[in-house]
Amino acid sequence: MEKLQKILRKPLTAIIISILFGFLVGAVILGVAGYNPVSAYAALFSGVFSKPKYIIQVIIKATPLILTGLSVAFAFKTGLFNIGVEGQFIMGSIGAVLAGYLLPMPAPLHFIVVILAAMIFAGLWGSICGYLKAKFGIHEVITSIMLNWIALYLNNYMITLPFLKKPNSESSYEIRKTAWSVFLGNWKYSQEAKPFFKEHPVLGDVILRTDLNYGIIIAIVAVAVIWFLLNRTNKGYELRAVGFNNHAAQFAGINVKKNMIISMAVAGALAGLAGGLQITGVMPHRISTLSIHEGFGFDGISVALIAGNSPWGCILSGLLFGALKFGATSIQSKVGAPSEVINIVIGVIVFFVAMSSVLPMIADTLAKKQKGSEKDA
Repeated sequence: MEKLQKILRKPLTAIIISILFGFLVGAVILGVAGYNPVSAYAALFSGVFSKPKYIIQVIIKATPLILTGLSVAFAFKTGLFNIGVEGQFIMGSIGAVLAGYLLPMPAPLHFIVVILAAMIFAGLWGSICGYLKAKFGIHEVITSIMLNWIALYLNNYMITLPFLKKPNSESSYEIRKTAWSVFLGNWKYSQEAKPFFKEHPVLGDVILRTDLNYGIIIAIVAVAVIWFLLNRTNKGYELRAVGFNNHAAQFAGINVKKNMIISMAVAGALAGLAGGLQITGVMPHRISTLSIHEGFGFDGISVALIAGNSPWGCILSGLLFGALKFGATSIQSKVGAPSEVINIVIGVIVFFVAMSSVLPMIADTLAKKQKGSEKDA
């Protein structure tokens, strides 16, 4: 009984149960709709793990989600709800395209400048929410939602500018190849590469037919940096103290307003990093006119929630999301079931994660019953 109580109190238990319930509800819905759940999930897992290039595609899809989830998790650790990740992601993409197209530089310096531009654009965008809360007490949820739409329409406006708009299209010019983060980008299309890929067809399938890039490595480094910042530095202690109790932090001499602005700026920079890596690493390396939000930022909220706002947890959560998003296409193509069922699975997982506080309550109830039975004995 005591072991069960310990298991129920662990955050990982809630996540595992939530994932299982998500797939279970998805199976029920597939069955009611007339599809075989076993065949659908077999297609899902086959579409993710059957070929090395599919695994790489999952990693590519997961990279921006890891970073947007990290952005949400960082802000939440410091007492703020960064629902404006979507707009910050867009601003990062705009900054990356401007630096990537307008500033000719040699590689790899150009890539570094593009990423810094993306992080600065998005960091400043995020700091607006922090400033408005610190100065006027306006809740960051309200301002960040407004800024999401402003960023979308600013993106569309930028594409109309003559120096950036590609003729006969609804998109900008592509960034220069010197700013790409594609793995072996310059070499893999050369004459020297052809005999190599003929001898190694699996590598050729992975490298030539995917947008394999260095983004996942940078994302993992960003996770490590944020974890270190939060847990091993004085500034991280101040930020977490403000998140736990800003009144107590202020009483202890911590500048609460300044740390609010810093927190949202860092969260915005992480979202901008995601946008910058998406532009530098994935075709078509440009921004396009948006009618709706792409969803990277909103999915990041779910990633952070499933990860329990743990920086390292965002890696696993982001990979889970990437696998579900990529595998959803296999369900539709192989079974004929609508790919939207994966969105239902994700929604149920998030729903049960949000209800994870029920498990410790069950553990407490079991503990009380155990004590009562011991007294009766």
